[in-house]
Amino acid sequence: MSQPAAAPSVPDDIRALSFEAALSELEAIVDKLERGAVPLEQSIADYERGEALKKHCEALLRRAEMRVEKIQLGADGTPTGREPLDAE
Repeated sequence: MSQPAAAPSVPDDIRALSFEAALSELEAIVDKLERGAVPLEQSIADYERGEALKKHCEALLRRAEMRVEKIQLGADGTPTGREPLDAE
């Protein structure tokens, strides 16, 4: 499956990541920053990469949400059709 178009500020190497891989890397960056385990300049670079990873994850989630559909049920409980999740 091809990756969705991400914001122009997202580097190509991040655009190529799956949601799970991007989220895992983002979590590792957050952990490293919370521990204060790196010098200031590296912290800034990690923060910027974390922002790009967050944007990428959000774009992938928006795309997934657009694909999710709700099944409509008739009075007797049988499926009668589908509608977008946010149709309400």
